[in-house]
Amino acid sequence: MPEIFVTNPHALAVMILIVIALVLFTRDNIPLETTSLVVLAMLAAGFQLFPYTQPNGQPLDPSEFLLGFGHKALVAVCALMIVGEGLIRTGALEPVGRFLARMWRRGPAISLLFTILITATLSAFINNTPIVVLMLPILIGVAVRTGASASGFLIPMGFASIMGGMATTIGTSTNLLVVNVAADMGMDAFNMFDFAIPVLVAGGFATLYLWLVAPRLIPERQPPMSGAVSRVYTAQIRLDDNSPVVDGTLSEALERVGENLKIETIQRGAGVFINPLPDVVLRAGDRLTTSDTQARLREFARMLGGALFSGDHMVDATHPLSDEGQQVAEVAITPASSLVGTRIGDARLRSRYGLRLLALNRYESTQDRKSPGLDEIELRSGDVLLVQSTQENLDQLKHTAEFLILDGGVKLPSTRKAPLALLILITVVGLAAANVMSIEISALLGCLTLIITGCLTWREAMNALSAKVILIIVASLAMGAALLKTGGADIIARAFVSITFGAPPSMVLAGLMLMMGILTNIVSNNAAAVIGTPIAIGIAQRLGLPLEPFVLAVLFGANLSFATPMAYQTNLLIMNAGGYKFGDFVRVGLPLAVLLWILLTTVLVFAYGV
Repeated sequence: MPEIFVTNPHALAVMILIVIALVLFTRDNIPLETTSLVVLAMLAAGFQLFPYTQPNGQPLDPSEFLLGFGHKALVAVCALMIVGEGLIRTGALEPVGRFLARMWRRGPAISLLFTILITATLSAFINNTPIVVLMLPILIGVAVRTGASASGFLIPMGFASIMGGMATTIGTSTNLLVVNVAADMGMDAFNMFDFAIPVLVAGGFATLYLWLVAPRLIPERQPPMSGAVSRVYTAQIRLDDNSPVVDGTLSEALERVGENLKIETIQRGAGVFINPLPDVVLRAGDRLTTSDTQARLREFARMLGGALFSGDHMVDATHPLSDEGQQVAEVAITPASSLVGTRIGDARLRSRYGLRLLALNRYESTQDRKSPGLDEIELRSGDVLLVQSTQENLDQLKHTAEFLILDGGVKLPSTRKAPLALLILITVVGLAAANVMSIEISALLGCLTLIITGCLTWREAMNALSAKVILIIVASLAMGAALLKTGGADIIARAFVSITFGAPPSMVLAGLMLMMGILTNIVSNNAAAVIGTPIAIGIAQRLGLPLEPFVLAVLFGANLSFATPMAYQTNLLIMNAGGYKFGDFVRVGLPLAVLLWILLTTVLVFAYGV
């Protein structure tokens, strides 16, 4: 091994870069997009400055690491994202939501089983995220109506979506990547349902676990912010003649009261409004418009020596503060939201979306964070915001991809184009399953049809795409290609075979899947899958065994994203919406991952005679 590294410094450099990238992928304070771009830049620049000649005598062109932007796997992933968005936008899944809502009214136990089965089935053909986004408000609505805690069924539903995604080549982006990378390396391509049977066998036992065991392992949890933050009211403070701030500047008044007072406008006489600049001199009779909680507004009025007004009436027992039909609701930031990575101070929640932020909840927080001082916080997928807005505005936001409204409502979009969108999905899947055309071509035709028929607008189609997913996939493909072309994959495969020397092939297969399962709960599952695929093929070739079970070991292992909330984007969404703790995912997800690891390994061993 040491002499191999000495004679192949490029392979060593690539492996070091991959280790660094995997570490960076685990850092919450570094966006995944940034790490992905760093990897791409380092690979392209590194091989440009230090050229590498491949064993076949051909120089390695650094621009090859950028070919992932045109890779058929990325095209398929993006096209399927758009097709899934078409189903959500047109309300094609509305009948499923209505059916489940009716089921839950009749019997929670059998309804949980139906929810798990339906979620898993849909996730085999549609991206997991829109399925979870569809299910979350329905299940939270059930909890609100019945008075039960949603904690017993949100995690099982979320895990069912991951499990269902394992069953087909299009179930997740991870599957598509593994299948395409293996095909690029010369292996016969998997058909859509080639590995559905192992998943169905293992999934049957896993379904029983999620239905009967998992709800009993989860302590009762409360939603992150159950309306505990006071509403915000807009009012005016009229300065009296004897007010201590009269004839002083606005900045002096703010210094007296403190930084919490935010003046929106200054009204001086009928219809005369002055911009609240720091050097404005205040006069008796001025009305300072501000927004805050009732207690703070009263305190501001006392400190400024003025009277509190709401409309034309002084605030008293007869004329209390009015919130004018405002509703308090919890909204979650979706993985597809354009607000991910945006500072709250730059998000313009009130001007763009009509939302007044009251508080923020994030999974690592021990307490809710109230709105003052939140401006510097960058929003993440799964963050739950307690907001105030009108009911009409909240209803409109349900139809956007930015937020998931967690108000317990089950109003689902429904349009006359819903049957057409569903027919397009069935056609996309059918053409690929019948081998009439590859999935990237059928999905691309599906996108075109959705847009031409008006099921989706171009803006909605573009909003369905995720820059994070695109860059991670491209960076993962680049790392896999570099590992393969420099011989790094062969070095790692040799090391793995050496370490497991003397062990039966079934144990080697189990070890490979276990390694991928651990890796996927720590770093990006796409990165783990693409890096692991060439290594798996190298191991199989050195052992003289069929390639398929080892490639599937990577595919299945990279989908065992159950043990941590960071392992999969829908885990974070569920964690924050249900008020779960980190340990809840370990308590429920780790046994599930171990169960599926044992079952899937056993099925692969018997199916392929390993």
